[in-house]
Amino acid sequence: MGAIEQGGYRFEVEYSVLLQRGGLHVYKDGEFIQEIEFAFEGEAPDPEQLESLVNSFLETHPHDELSI
Repeated sequence: MGAIEQGGYRFEVEYSVLLQRGGLHVYKDGEFIQEIEFAFEGEAPDPEQLESLVNSFLETHPHDELSI
């Protein structure tokens, strides 16, 4: 699963199938901003779940309009 770039942010996904837990690491201009933790079922996080997490983050944080 690759990184997601949206709204001037970069979202990198890390997860553990064994623990069924993951983290969406948020970066802006190469600087770590925060980790969004989540749980999932199966072999990998659902792309729709990740999209929802990204959209929720972007709704509450300012956008870099030039990067959209």
